Amino acid sequence: MRYTVALTGGIGSGKSTVADAFADLGITVIDADIIARQMVEPGQPALNAIAEHFGSELIAADGTLRRRALRERIFSHPGRKSLA
Repeated sequence: MRYTVALTGGIGSGKSTVADAFADLGITVIDADIIARQMVEPGQPALNAIAEHFGSELIAADGTLRRRALRERIFSHPGRKSLA
């Protein structure tokens, strides 16, 4: 029988510790944080969509996402969270 387990919780709640324990047992772990970071690497379509929606000034000179600036922009305009 195959199971799927989702680890959720707040910052510092132990998600990474449990995920590491699963990995040590040979269990496949899919880390959504890693996937989310890969999606906004330079040249990725998601990064371009963020720049189009929130402004090109959120992209640093080296092409990376200015995460702090994006966070500030989102929390100062909560209605703009959605790209849809």
